[in-house]
Amino acid sequence: MSTLDLDVVILGFGKAGKTIAMKRGQAGDRVAIVEQSPQMYGGTCINIGCVPTKTLLTDAHRHHRTGDANHATALKEAQRRRDGLTAKLNEANKRLAEGSNVMLIDGRAAFTGERTVEVTGGEERLTITAETVVINTGAVPVRPGILGIDLDRVLDSTQVQRVPEYPRRLAVVGGGPIGLEFATMFAQFGTQVTVLDGASTFLGRYDRDIAQAVRGDLEAQGIEIISGARVEEFRAEGEGVVVRHSGGEVEADYALVAIGRRPATEGLGLDKAGVATTERGAIEVDEHLRTSAPGVYAAGDVTGGPQFTYISYDDHRVILDDRWGDGERTTEGRIFPTTTFVQPPLAQIGMGEDEAREDTQRRGHTLEIKAQDVADMAIVPRPKILEQPQGRAKFLVDKEDDRILGATLYCVDSQELINTVAVAMRHGVAASELGAGIYTHPSSSEVFNALLG
Repeated sequence: MSTLDLDVVILGFGKAGKTIAMKRGQAGDRVAIVEQSPQMYGGTCINIGCVPTKTLLTDAHRHHRTGDANHATALKEAQRRRDGLTAKLNEANKRLAEGSNVMLIDGRAAFTGERTVEVTGGEERLTITAETVVINTGAVPVRPGILGIDLDRVLDSTQVQRVPEYPRRLAVVGGGPIGLEFATMFAQFGTQVTVLDGASTFLGRYDRDIAQAVRGDLEAQGIEIISGARVEEFRAEGEGVVVRHSGGEVEADYALVAIGRRPATEGLGLDKAGVATTERGAIEVDEHLRTSAPGVYAAGDVTGGPQFTYISYDDHRVILDDRWGDGERTTEGRIFPTTTFVQPPLAQIGMGEDEAREDTQRRGHTLEIKAQDVADMAIVPRPKILEQPQGRAKFLVDKEDDRILGATLYCVDSQELINTVAVAMRHGVAASELGAGIYTHPSSSEVFNALLG
């Protein structure tokens, strides 16, 4: 047993934690990051989340456009590129941390008292006490208690990225962003994909015109979507798996369970530190990301909030400002976009149509809906140039004050366009002003001219 007394200890190598660690290490603090696996240096996003999955999606789309029928080889090549890229980023994050005077400690951490953790690695144990502790352990895939969930051919969103053989048929359990992204990827690699969506309404968070457009495009790619399908059992059969659901059975080579992720708090001993959690295991925090224990913060997915790496990045700014700044920055009122990387990407910010209508009516204002299919936008040729004219764009505008209440962009480059909308909404830029902008041609930004000009 050995001990360390530090200024800052970070539990987990996620986006918020690693950025805080490096900045405080550069400022001269004694800082350590505890990470249970060297394969996760850098966090979820670069190792098993955003970067590797979007790499696979990019290669799938490229393969689909070539018309090449050698799907198995294409998938293997994409997996090799994915692994090579994540390995480089993993090593780069290690170098960045060490170059910022941050100590990296491999092992599992658990609180033993106030701002004190014990790290276990094999037979070795290390006790760390710090003035500031940041819990940044992320989230893990939800694995429901369904009969057969532990079969080898029932995979989660991490395992499916390295599926050992090409799946001719894939059953995707879950009709949310993770499930639909993998459905898109495998369909473009030539796999026969069936999505078993437990919700009765497809993409229930979105306006119906948008959801219908997305569903139509997914089905045009050969993806079968079964709504209201409650999965009851996974059963091994030959060299595959049978998924029994409330409406029948689906035979597949593999099944992907993608019904969400839950905060990774199990085994952290939070009660011994006085850190309160919700019934679902998320760490309770205030608007400054302080937990119920003095000097202990939580950031990223572990708080049960929006599970996006860019939210975790903003969390680091909130914590830095509260602990070492003037404390003015908080999480209250954050306006942020989301993107689901189907093909084309589906991006959204702010209110949906129903909420916007209720909001304007309550204030005695009028809601203007400015929407159009991308293929019908004569002054936006970029999607047609790229041979990707699918999609629909939609803005919800308060007519009286010319304010953007929400937007959904289902089109080429929407993951970039939505950030411009977010800046406009944050800073009160009028809808007509965004529409009056001068944008390069041909560019996807001309969608603002088409709908708001």
